[in-house]
Amino acid sequence: MGRAGHRAGSRRVIARGAAHGTPAPEVTAASPTRRAAGPGRPAALAELARWAAGLRPQDVPERLLSLAASQLLSQLASIRAGAEQPLGRRMVQAFGPPFQDDPRTSACVLAGLGSWLNLDDTAYAGHLSNSTVAVPLAYAHHRGLDGAALLTAIVAANECAARVTAAATLGPLRGQSALHTHLVGATAGRLHCEGADADTWTNALGLALAMPPWPLMRAFLASDARLFNAFSPVRTAMDACDAATAGFQGPADLLEHPDGFLARFATVPLVSAVTDGLGERWHTDTLSFKMHPGGPGVDAAIDCALDLHRELAIGRPDNATDTAGIDEIVVETSLYTLAAQRTAERYVDGPGAPLGALVLHTPYTVATALLTGDLTVADFTAPRRDEESRWRTARRVRLVHDPAMTRALLTSEAPFGEAVRQAGSDAEDWLHGFGGPELVELAAAVQRPEGPAGFTRASKLTGARVSVRLSDGRTATRERMIPLGAAGPHTRQHHARLMRQKFTGLGGPHHVAEAVAEVGGMSPAALRTWTEAALS
Repeated sequence: MGRAGHRAGSRRVIARGAAHGTPAPEVTAASPTRRAAGPGRPAALAELARWAAGLRPQDVPERLLSLAASQLLSQLASIRAGAEQPLGRRMVQAFGPPFQDDPRTSACVLAGLGSWLNLDDTAYAGHLSNSTVAVPLAYAHHRGLDGAALLTAIVAANECAARVTAAATLGPLRGQSALHTHLVGATAGRLHCEGADADTWTNALGLALAMPPWPLMRAFLASDARLFNAFSPVRTAMDACDAATAGFQGPADLLEHPDGFLARFATVPLVSAVTDGLGERWHTDTLSFKMHPGGPGVDAAIDCALDLHRELAIGRPDNATDTAGIDEIVVETSLYTLAAQRTAERYVDGPGAPLGALVLHTPYTVATALLTGDLTVADFTAPRRDEESRWRTARRVRLVHDPAMTRALLTSEAPFGEAVRQAGSDAEDWLHGFGGPELVELAAAVQRPEGPAGFTRASKLTGARVSVRLSDGRTATRERMIPLGAAGPHTRQHHARLMRQKFTGLGGPHHVAEAVAEVGGMSPAALRTWTEAALS
């Protein structure tokens, strides 16, 4: 797996002397779906619906309820941050406050506010929380559910949304552009809160996925339409739930049918991922939490830049190292990060760059973290976004592919290593479309043993090595293979502390953060008071 695969933390290196992404592939004729409904086996949506509808708090391992509580606090932090920005305030003006009498609209507003600053959490597979937390939150508040019911609904929604997203991971849409994640997450989150039966679930999921959205990058990256990224699919899901409750029928075999969802949304359909290991293979175990705003793949580079800021004492009054003292910044990373950068750079050329593209832009985010020692929501809007010192430093950032980091990425479950493992040789065309022949060759050299029954040791190896060459000849380097908060051993042990830090860092009340460990035991009244205080 190479040297990068063995470095899971941040490493300090001081030395003397000096020390690009690919668009998503086009959909081609789908390969076999690897699991077909046949005699004696229900369609995938029906099997998933039956399991999720019956999920109860006692069925969920305690570690997952703890992760769901951290996920809840993290998303509340993201919603707070979104609501405090001018665009977020316009969303509230247009559609009402986060909590309102109509839970359908409440769910949409909570989803929209939490999504657009890239502070939402991810898993293998998908950006889940914008629907899998927002919708249960709205319905638990409206229906007066207790804490155990809310956390169980979040887990049920996670499992449904992540599994369907995993089935289409080797396709043209991923990350926040995979809006079908929210069609499933929102449907599951609401119906679990309502205690709907399995048939209603199956019909609602079939209806929600019947006409799935396909976002346009121009709108998503460079306009206010970004605020509808989660809002619109959640609204569609709410309609599907209402229709199913009224007796509308949805196609249970929509995922695996030759004219169905995966045939259009997956280059390599993995329909078996939808139902394999239900109740044993928990996708909630793969959660990665966002500590800073920023797009996929940039997190580790930001962590390294923050460490280098402290190490080099940049900005300290008694230190001369500033933008003039930095000759070059080299970011060595995987093809995954390079792919995000190629997408962003089409829309970023300096001051005034749109937020949607700027959060994906490695040079700007790394330069900002290095110069200021932080990366906050305010760094993506004027006046900070337009400071010439940041752009002068960003122009000194150079991205370099590290093949060892790409190999390491392919060994981890997230963001798509597990899908590549499941697909085997069928993944070759998708890999070629995503990263060219080099990625195909690197993948062929990676040994991916059959995964365990569960995801209890899941990781997200989206690493980076950042080197700063100074005008006095020194070179300082930091490396991190797993970003702070991403799936891995450190996050499994410390996620509760990290999410308290995120919540309070974004202005959330300390008493709310401290009480998150008690959410699972809260009464309906206590939960209502706690959630309202979280967004006050």
